[in-house]
Amino acid sequence: MRSRLTSSHFVGRVGELAELELAVREATAGRSTLVLLGGDSGVGKTRLVSELEQRLGAEAATAGGERPAVLFLRGDGVEQADGELPYAPLLSSLRPLVRGRHPALAELTAGSRAQLATILPGLEDDGRVRDERADGSGQLRLFEAVLELIDLVAETAPLVLALEDMHWADRSTRTFVAFLARSLRQERVMLLLTYRADELHRRHPLRPLLSELERLERARRIDLAPFDRDELSEALTDILGAQPEGPLLERLFTRSEGNPLFTEELLAAGLDGRGSAPQSLRDAFMARIERLSPDAQRLARAVAVGRSLDEHALAAVTELGGDAQMLALREAVAEQVLVEVKGECFGFRHALLREALIDDLLPGERAQLHLALARYLESLCEDGDERELERTTTVAGHYASAGDQPSALRSTVRAAHAAECVLAYGEAADLYENALELWPRVEDAETVAGLDHVALLARGGRAHRIAGDRDRAEGLLREALKELGPTRDPARFAMLLGSQARTIWSLNRGEEAVAMTERALSILPPDDPHGVRPYLLAHLTRTRFLRGRFREAAADGELALQAARQAGDQSSESEMLNTLGMAQAALGDVDQGLERLRQAVEVARASSDADNLATAYSNLADTLSMVGRTQDALATAKEGMAATPRRLSRVYDWMKLTVSETAYAAGEWDTSEEYLIGGRTRLLGVAGIFAHEREAELALGTGDEARAQAALDAAEPLVQVSAEPQWIGMYGVLRGELCRRQRHLEAAQAAVQDALDRLEVCTDDVMRIARVSVVGARLEADRAQRARDLREPAERRDALARARIHVERLDAAAAEGGPVERAYLAEARAELARARDKGAAREWALTAIAWDEVQRPYPAATARWRQAEALVAGGKRTEAARVAAQALEAARRLGSLWLVQELTTLGGRARLGLDRVAAPADGNGARGPDGAGAAESDPFGLTPRERQVLGLLAQGATNRQIGAALFMAEKTASVHVSRILAKLDVQGRTEAAAVAHRLHLA
Repeated sequence: MRSRLTSSHFVGRVGELAELELAVREATAGRSTLVLLGGDSGVGKTRLVSELEQRLGAEAATAGGERPAVLFLRGDGVEQADGELPYAPLLSSLRPLVRGRHPALAELTAGSRAQLATILPGLEDDGRVRDERADGSGQLRLFEAVLELIDLVAETAPLVLALEDMHWADRSTRTFVAFLARSLRQERVMLLLTYRADELHRRHPLRPLLSELERLERARRIDLAPFDRDELSEALTDILGAQPEGPLLERLFTRSEGNPLFTEELLAAGLDGRGSAPQSLRDAFMARIERLSPDAQRLARAVAVGRSLDEHALAAVTELGGDAQMLALREAVAEQVLVEVKGECFGFRHALLREALIDDLLPGERAQLHLALARYLESLCEDGDERELERTTTVAGHYASAGDQPSALRSTVRAAHAAECVLAYGEAADLYENALELWPRVEDAETVAGLDHVALLARGGRAHRIAGDRDRAEGLLREALKELGPTRDPARFAMLLGSQARTIWSLNRGEEAVAMTERALSILPPDDPHGVRPYLLAHLTRTRFLRGRFREAAADGELALQAARQAGDQSSESEMLNTLGMAQAALGDVDQGLERLRQAVEVARASSDADNLATAYSNLADTLSMVGRTQDALATAKEGMAATPRRLSRVYDWMKLTVSETAYAAGEWDTSEEYLIGGRTRLLGVAGIFAHEREAELALGTGDEARAQAALDAAEPLVQVSAEPQWIGMYGVLRGELCRRQRHLEAAQAAVQDALDRLEVCTDDVMRIARVSVVGARLEADRAQRARDLREPAERRDALARARIHVERLDAAAAEGGPVERAYLAEARAELARARDKGAAREWALTAIAWDEVQRPYPAATARWRQAEALVAGGKRTEAARVAAQALEAARRLGSLWLVQELTTLGGRARLGLDRVAAPADGNGARGPDGAGAAESDPFGLTPRERQVLGLLAQGATNRQIGAALFMAEKTASVHVSRILAKLDVQGRTEAAAVAHRLHLA
C-alpha cells in the first residue's frame, strides 16, 4: 500500500493558474469574469481549482486584512441516469452561505428571500407568500433572487463561484448559468465552470451553452492539456520520493499519455518497473479495487451506486455495521479508493473510479443496491430538511433503475411535484413524461400515483408549457381534455381549457386562445366552487389588452379586479390595475387611466412587490408619453428606476429601457444612449425586442443606418412570433423608415403594409396604427416625388391614392386619440401635400406646432426642415432661412447627424446662409466634415467639372454633345456621367436630370 498517490505539491499549470488569477483580479476590480475550464477526464481540473482556492486563501492571510479575502463557493454536478436533480451544483455551492448565516442573507428583499427559500429550506423567510404564477417568469424570478444574493455577497468580498462537472449539469442549472453569465456586469464575481471535454459528444446539451458563453465579451476559455514529460517526471519524483528511472518514466508517459490520474492509477496497480501494465485506465482502477477485502469491496459497490453515502446509509444498504463497517471504511480510505466528502459522507476519489466499478457490477447486483438505497432514502424524505428535494429526485431514479415500476411511478410523480415547487419545470416535464410511460405498466396506477391520468396529463402539459416545449404541452392538454370531456366535471374542464388557452397564446394563436378562454367561462358553473373564474378573467383581460382589444379588456378587467380584491391577492390587484389603467387611457379616459396606474404603483409598493412596482411605473410613464405629457413621462420613468433595486436585473433593465425611450421622445438623446448601453446584448424575449427596437430608433434618429439595420435584423425573428401590437407596430415603423431612407421604397411599403395588416386585424390601439400610417404617408410622398421626376403618371397616381388612404386612417385614429395622434395626423396631411407637389409650407408649420405642444423636439425639427424645403420651392428664401436655422439648431442639440446634413444641404442649394448659424459651443451635436458646421456648397461632392456636365445632362444633351460643348472626348464625357449617376445615387440619365432640376443643382 502506498501512503499517497498524488503529488504533494502543485506541478506545472503555470500559465493556466496565472490566467485564473488574472480573472480573479479583474473580478476583484469590479469587472466580472467568466472562465470555461475544460479538459479530458483525469487531467487535473479539480486539482487546479483547489490550488487556486488555496492560493487565494494564502494571499488573504499574507495581506493581513489589507484587502478582503476572496470568498470561494464550489458546487459539483451530479451524474444521474433518470430524473435529473434540479440545481445540483448551485445548491451545493449556496448551502454554506445559509449554514454560515452570511450577512448578505439579511439584506435580501422580501420577494427574493421568499424565492430562495424554495430551493434553500434552511433559509427562513418572513412568511410572504411566494409568487407561483403558472408561467415561465417564476424560474426567472428565482434566478434574479440568486443574482441578488450573489451581488450582495460580492459587496462584502470578491466572489469566485465555481460550478464543477458541468457536463452533468441539469437543465435548470444550465439555464441559470446562461442567465448569470449574461447578467453579470460590474459585480465582483468570477464564474468558473469546469467540464470534461471528452464527454461532449455532438448532441451533448452543454455544447450549445458553451458556444453561447464563449461569445460573451468577458469569457475566457482554458483547455487543460496533459502533463509533458518534465511535468510528469516532477510529479513522479514527489510521489515516489526519488527521480523515476528512465524506462519507468517512459513507460508511464507512453501508457498514460501524460494524464495525471491514469499515471497515479498505474502506480497504484503496482507498475513500479516490474510486471505487466494494465491495458486501460479502467483495468488500472479495477486492479486496485480487487485488492480490497470483500467487506471493503462491498462498501465500494454501494457507494458506486449511491455516489456519496454516510455511515447510516452504508449500514442500511450493505448490512455492515459497527466495527466491521469501520474497518472496511478505513481500508478503502487508506487505499485511496474512497475519500471523505465535506466531512459528511464517503465518495470515490475520482468519478472515473466509480464509473469503472459501476460498469463491473452484475445487473442483478446493481438492481438490488438501487432498491435498497431507494427504500432507505424514501424513509428520510419526510424530514423536510434541506436535502428533501435531492432525496425525492434520487429515490425516483433508484426505483426506476431497480425495475420496481409501481414504486417508480409513485416516487416519480412526487419528484416531479418537488421539481415544480422549486420552479425547475424542465426537470418536472421530464419526470412527468417518465410517469406517463410507467402508467400503463402499473396495476391500479391511479391509486399508486395518488392522482388520475387526466391530472397527470395536465401537470405534464403545464410543466412543458412553462419550460418552453409548447407543442408538447398542447398535445398533452388536448389529450387530457378529450379524456375528461366537458360534462363530467365542468369546473375542472374549464380550468384545463384555461391552461390550453395559455398554451395556444404562447404559440402565437391569439384569436384561438381568446375564444378558448371565453368558452371556458361559458361552461363554468355559476357557483365556481374551485375559484377558477378569477384565473380565467385575469388571463382574458391580459390577452385582450396585449392584442389591442382595449374595450373588451376594460370590461373584463373590472370583473377581474373585483375578484382579485375579494381574494386579497395584491399581486393580481396590481396587475389588473395596470392593465385597466392603460386600457382606459388608450380609450380616452386619460384621468381615470392614470389614476388606476398610480394605484397600481401604490399597491405594489405596499406589498414590496418589486416586479409589479417596476411594471406599474413603466406603464405609467408609457401612458403619460402616449397622451403627450412627455416631460412627466421621463420624470416618472426615472422615479421608477430609482425605486427599482439595481440587483433585480430583469426589472431594472426594463426600467432603464423605459428611461431610454422616454428620454428619446423628450429630446435628451445623450440620456437615451446612456440608459440603452449595457442591457441590449443579453436580454431575451420581449425585453430583447424592446432593447433592439430602442437601439434602432435611436440609430435612425442620429443617422447611423448600419446600427439600425443590425438592431432590426436581431429583432425581426422575435417580432415575427409576437402577437403584441406594441412590438409589431414599432418594428413596422422602424423597418419602413430605414428602407425609405435607403431608397428601397418597395421594401418600405411592404414593411408598413405587413405591420398594418397584423395590427388592424387585432387591435384598437390607434396610437400604433397612427405611427405606422404616418410612415406610410411619408414613403408614398417619396414615391410620388420619384414618379414625377421619372415622368411616370400611373405610379404617381398610385402613390397619391395610397397616401390618401393613410391620411383617412389617421383621421379615424385622431378622432379616437389625443394630442399625439393629432400631431401624427397633421404630419400625414403635410406628407399628402408634398406628394401632390402643391406646396406644403403651411401644413408643415402646423405639424411643427403640434409636435411642440406635446414636447417632442425631434419630429418638430423634422417638420421645420420640410417646411423650409416648401418655402424654398415657393421662392420665400428669407422665411425659409429662419425656419431652417431653427431646425438646424434643434438637430445639432439632439445630435441628429442626418437631419443636420439635410438642412445644410438645403441651405447650400438655396443659398440660405445657414453657415452663420453657430454650432453648439460644447461640441454637442453634428458638424460638417471640416468641423465648422457650415453648409457645404455641394452636398453630393460634385466637382465643378461634374456640375457643368450635369447642367448639360439636365438639358438632355448626349455624351457626344457634352464632349463637344466642354471640349472633351466623348469617352471622357461618358466617364463623368457615370460618376455623376453614382454620386447622385440614381439609376439613369432621366432620373439624374430630374434630381438636378428638383434640387437646383443645375
